[in-house]
Amino acid sequence: MQVFIRSFGCSANLADGEVLAGCLAKAGYDLVKTDGSADLVIYNTCAVKGPTENRMINILRRVSSDKKLIVSGCLPLINFERLRKEVNFDGVVGPAAGEKIVDIVKRVLNGERVVDLEANAKPALDLPRLRLNPFVGIVPVNYGCLGLCAYCCVAIARGRLRSYGIREIAERVRVDLASGVREFWITSQDTACYGRDIDTNLAELLGALCNIKRGFKIRVGMMTPNLAKNILEDLIQVFQSRKIFKFIHLPVQSGDDNVLKRMRRSYSVEDFKNVVNAFRANFSSITLATDVICGFPGETKEAFNRTLRLIEKIKPDIVNVSKFFARPRTLAAEMKEDFIPFREIKRRSCLAAKLARKVAFERNQRWVNWTGEVYVDEVGKVPGSWIGRNFAYKPVVLKNAGSGDLIGKLFHMKIVKAFKTYLEGETVE
Repeated sequence: MQVFIRSFGCSANLADGEVLAGCLAKAGYDLVKTDGSADLVIYNTCAVKGPTENRMINILRRVSSDKKLIVSGCLPLINFERLRKEVNFDGVVGPAAGEKIVDIVKRVLNGERVVDLEANAKPALDLPRLRLNPFVGIVPVNYGCLGLCAYCCVAIARGRLRSYGIREIAERVRVDLASGVREFWITSQDTACYGRDIDTNLAELLGALCNIKRGFKIRVGMMTPNLAKNILEDLIQVFQSRKIFKFIHLPVQSGDDNVLKRMRRSYSVEDFKNVVNAFRANFSSITLATDVICGFPGETKEAFNRTLRLIEKIKPDIVNVSKFFARPRTLAAEMKEDFIPFREIKRRSCLAAKLARKVAFERNQRWVNWTGEVYVDEVGKVPGSWIGRNFAYKPVVLKNAGSGDLIGKLFHMKIVKAFKTYLEGETVE
């Protein structure tokens, strides 16, 4: 029986998809690379934003009626009613289904219509997986979070905080190292809340992983500023390790404190700036990624301008700009009297995105003529090109590198050109 699996969204959902594929392969199913040849199709979905949900629904509608369809991931829990009305599915299951997927597939193939909407799954870390990239191990360190953000529907799908123990995470890393992994993505809905339910924290976890006696790199996933602030000194200490990419993802969402309060974000703009400044004081070349939501209900023009001024002042390397869309069953969806016309939201997001591109290009230009080690971890979009990462997780494109697989190779490179979203490098002796 041939099965096609495709995952969308965040790195945690990609990790879930790797496990779905691994469990089904172990159970004897033939995993295929296109849906055309499949008997059964599994789409592991994302629905964090309105346009993303629309895209998922359109993809699901196009699945041929002669194939069995299972919808997994966040969409079934975020908007099951729409899924039920608009998609002809044979089974649905929530995020992080793990080995449960084998039983669900068996039941669907036997003609049963399966609905399993558990929101608090926590599959074992030692389940089989088929990696999207053999060089990269995506390691979920916890599921769920501690936030109550007014705009967020992911908490509905992912539930409250459930952390894995440090020992089982470290064992997972050791096993992956033995199979050739050299880059680890430490991921969750909020890595800064890791361990709060089991009397530990992210800094202690990273310290334990850095003590593993092998050569590898760690990319730390998104951290909310308030929880990062609570362990800031210990985080900065453990980030001194050469094994950790000098990269942080701290979503600010707004440059206005009143908007942050309405969003139910538990930090101020000053808190965000203090965390950023502390990291930059210790790691001058650190890559900073942040997120901004334009047009949250009640965001005045002056509040939005404060966000623009914050971007101009802080100068993040990456700004993920989002338009506000009311999501089902969120507090923000009930703020209808303060909704901002979509035309204005679009105008604001265009301004923020334009500024973000300008700042990103300025930041990247600082890297021209830098030389150092670059790990190749991705195939480039242009034939014959490859993408690597330097110590600050900056993407470096290597062109005309010849034939052969370069994934996992280490090169000494010089940056010769900067673009808005990447650098271009050449190998040097």
